[in-house]
Amino acid sequence: MMHGNPKLAEMGFFEESLGHNAILSGFQGQRQWTDYLPNGDFMEAISNTTFDWNGPRAPFVLATENDSLNGVAMLFGNLLTNTASVFCDVRTYWSPDAMKRVTGHTLTGHAAGGLIHLINSGAAALDGAGQCERDGKPVMKPFWELTKEDIDRTLKATTWGPANLPYFRGGGFSSTFKSRGGMPMTMVRINIVHGLGPVLQLAEGYTVDLPDDVHDVINVRTDPTWPTTYFAPTVTDKDVFTDVYTVMANWGANHCSLSYGHIGRELLALASILRIPVSMHNVADANIYRPAAWSAFGTKDLEGADYRACRAFGPLYG
Repeated sequence: MMHGNPKLAEMGFFEESLGHNAILSGFQGQRQWTDYLPNGDFMEAISNTTFDWNGPRAPFVLATENDSLNGVAMLFGNLLTNTASVFCDVRTYWSPDAMKRVTGHTLTGHAAGGLIHLINSGAAALDGAGQCERDGKPVMKPFWELTKEDIDRTLKATTWGPANLPYFRGGGFSSTFKSRGGMPMTMVRINIVHGLGPVLQLAEGYTVDLPDDVHDVINVRTDPTWPTTYFAPTVTDKDVFTDVYTVMANWGANHCSLSYGHIGRELLALASILRIPVSMHNVADANIYRPAAWSAFGTKDLEGADYRACRAFGPLYG
């Protein structure tokens, strides 16, 4: 439907066979409102991944649960990085104390202040497993850099468990993986606020490794057939980024898009071009670039100036 398929014409759907030249799509998914159709997790996971049974190819940006706002965030990440975007649920905050009490594990490194459990039904891009490597470190690659070894490792790290029947009464298969730790990532979300319009928020941070036995304790509390990423946003001494809990508490929805790399400054610049104000971010002031005209709307409170400038200029595509 996004790009067309001659087989649709053979089935009597000529117009649809031509495609819609779409750069973004969504699938409503199958949850409690159906009792006979299988889920779309496999379709969504493979579509968003940088390869399929024919080999490497550009990912199709496909938002699960038809979340168009998260789809736009996924599209931004894909266009800025040329890598896949991982659809995630912002599921649970784990403090160091809670982690120690429940699992006996002490969080260290990037996660010393706590972490966020990002877990979605099996509709997440398989690239999120972090099985590609560069200089011995886990990365997510553009599709043209993928090797057969990258694909083989990613498939080996992914299992396809039977779908959770209380959610998916028609069955299906959900992808399951655990992201490797140490990858720089940016969590992104666009929200629509009544009277204001679209607003972007982001958090740069890192994926975190947890031992398998610790992961098993945490994973069964949601759904062990779903892919997991443990994410530690980088905390600062400012605003809502003083601790991990406050980051999650100010997130605008239970969905986010996870993009490879720290791309906050690119997202801020893109948002200003599109006249979308940014409600929260942890990008250092020295790395923020917005059009020079923004200074006319205030120079001390950059976030407030951003809101005023976006309102005054109006959307680029209205």
